[in-house]
Amino acid sequence: MSQNHLPELAQDVIRRALAAGATDAECTIAEGDEFSANVRMRELENLKEAGSRGAGLRILRGRYTGSSYTSDLSADGIAQLIRSAIELADITTEDPHAGLPEPDELGSIPGKLGLYSPDVEQLETEFKIDSARRAEDAALSADPRIFNSEGASFETHLGRHIFANSRGFAGEYRSSYCSLSTVPVAKDGDSMERDYWYTMARGFAGLEAPEHVGRTAAGRALRRLHPVKVETQKVPVIFDQQAARSLLDNLFEAVHGMSVYRHESFLAGRLGEKVASDCVTLIDDGTLPGLFGTSPFDDEGVPSRRTVVIDRGVLKSYLLNTYAARKLGLKTTGNASRGLAGNAGIGHGNFFLEKGVQTPEELITGVSNGFFVTELMGFGVNIVTGDYSRGASGLWIRNGELAFAVSEVTIAGNLKDMLMGLEAVGSDLEFRGSTAAPTLKIGEMTVGGR
Repeated sequence: MSQNHLPELAQDVIRRALAAGATDAECTIAEGDEFSANVRMRELENLKEAGSRGAGLRILRGRYTGSSYTSDLSADGIAQLIRSAIELADITTEDPHAGLPEPDELGSIPGKLGLYSPDVEQLETEFKIDSARRAEDAALSADPRIFNSEGASFETHLGRHIFANSRGFAGEYRSSYCSLSTVPVAKDGDSMERDYWYTMARGFAGLEAPEHVGRTAAGRALRRLHPVKVETQKVPVIFDQQAARSLLDNLFEAVHGMSVYRHESFLAGRLGEKVASDCVTLIDDGTLPGLFGTSPFDDEGVPSRRTVVIDRGVLKSYLLNTYAARKLGLKTTGNASRGLAGNAGIGHGNFFLEKGVQTPEELITGVSNGFFVTELMGFGVNIVTGDYSRGASGLWIRNGELAFAVSEVTIAGNLKDMLMGLEAVGSDLEFRGSTAAPTLKIGEMTVGGR
């Protein structure tokens, strides 16, 4: 089947589902091509290329829902897809909140969103391998103490997403991205540490140079050598960009519509209340051109949008799909997300903290005794209560300077207190994925060591 027929196929599946007894239906078709080249110690270790194509159908018979998916887009495969969804609807439980968005909620944002770059498709295999090799070589050559490597990889992805429903919506978009990463290992005496760096963009032109990736990864590994375990104490804690991103993952869970509905979030029932310090403005924006959480519409055909979740410390919105919105008596925020099968869940667009004015260096200079976190481990976060305790490593701040490496400690607090105690937000906001945060300074947390 030619690519041009896929939008027609999606609408044909909808028509046939309605003819078979569905009262509403929505069809997703996705196809993609993935490539990865992995190099280790300057030698090619493996190459992987994979293509996929599939269709998913979700139907309603009144308030009964059935869904199925297939990778067989032949006439027989499509007939089975429709039959399976209808049969499943007959045995499911009625749900009063089930249903598609209202017709006036459907649509797609106009204009060029920069989701697809043709240069990714044109990259030669040998060039991709060479880019990975150059990144690793730069790391290995950066310092004699970089003695080993866990490898470097260059990856590309090309995708196409098609969606149609029985309420008149039909849309599609193409996407691409490429990434380059390397993981060097440093050794000095009996101390051995690893770290990484990566770059990611919609098009090749947006990537950092392989040499920069390698040198940055090497520098990050070297600064971790000879770590110590500090005494247990309460001090200011600064999260670097990578560690701060994981805090946003926790906040996404807390504003997830179904967590709120089930009262499994410490932010449930707190709309309009002050939940964070004035320097916290948290935004979900699926409309920013060229970024990884951008799309013209969500996975229910609702236009992507900008939602201010926390505005200068005040909780303004949860993130909702149609189902969660109905449960809470609210309107969808255009955050439906799903794979090919099943009901839509809730995802985010570009989920980020608005940047501040101080550089990371200025934040560090202002701390006489504190902890600069560069890596978090474990899953000790309770979204219901906000209790927070995670393993951490990083660098100790002494008299406004990064003094020595620290590992095998825990940082503990409560997300409610951490949000209110967030004293400063750095100016270094960078998107290396759909979640992004600048460097963050929290006034006080417990660092548990020896």
